[in-house]
Formats: sequence, C-alpha cells, structure tokens
Amino acid sequence: MSSRRSGISEEEINELISKLQSLLPETRRRGSGRASASKLLKETCKYIQSLHQEVDDLSDRLSDLMSTMDNGSAQAEIVRSLLRSS
Repeated sequence: MSSRRSGISEEEINELISKLQSLLPETRRRGSGRASASKLLKETCKYIQSLHQEVDDLSDRLSDLMSTMDNGSAQAEIVRSLLRSS
C-alpha cells in the first residue's frame, strides 16, 4: 500500500520512524545513526516481547512475595495500596 492511499506522507512516516527509534534503548545507545525501517520494526517487536517477559517475571515475583506475607500484615497492606494506586 502506498503512503498516498493511507493519507500519510513520506515525511510523516520518516518522523514516526525517528520517534520510534528514539524510544528504543538499543537505538539510543548507538547514537544518531539511522536504522532501516524494517530493522527498526524488528527491534521494536523484540523490545516489546522483552517488556512482556519482564512484566510476567515481575508479576510472578510479586505473587511469590504476596503468598509469603501474612494477609493482614502491614507490609501486605502497603503492597496492596501501591498496586491499587497504579
């Protein structure tokens, strides 16, 4: 599909690619060198997958922590209040 059909100009696509590049840790470390759009999209997918895995791991750790706490303890209440405020 051409960018004309979608209503997005090539300039807008390039701007979005630059914004996406600035959000990825790997591309920020590399400096201002411009990656190809396909490489950038692959890196974005990989980064999102790693974030999903990190969330799953943290969720498991939190579940383990909560299971070892006494449900009525002050620590458990603090953790619950923090989770509710997020």
